[in-house]
Amino acid sequence: MKRKRHSAEEIIRKLHEADADLASGLPIEQVCRKLEVSEATFHRWRALYGGMKMPEMKRLKELEKENARLKRIVADLELDKAILKEVLGGKY
Repeated sequence: MKRKRHSAEEIIRKLHEADADLASGLPIEQVCRKLEVSEATFHRWRALYGGMKMPEMKRLKELEKENARLKRIVADLELDKAILKEVLGGKY
């Protein structure tokens, strides 16, 4: 089976489709086949994104991006601090 990366929006859309299909009585195997994903992937998606709506997902992505930016800033500051300590020769 060809491997495809799904965006978060696609995953949420597919989970909503799956919920509707499961509510109509389709077994989970058929729902997964219709979505073209394995059962393991379906359950993993449900654990990660279950019950999430699009605005919540967008906010989560924004927070993840901001968190990555802040981590880079902290890493740069720690590097600068280490360089300054080395230049001073351990004398504070």
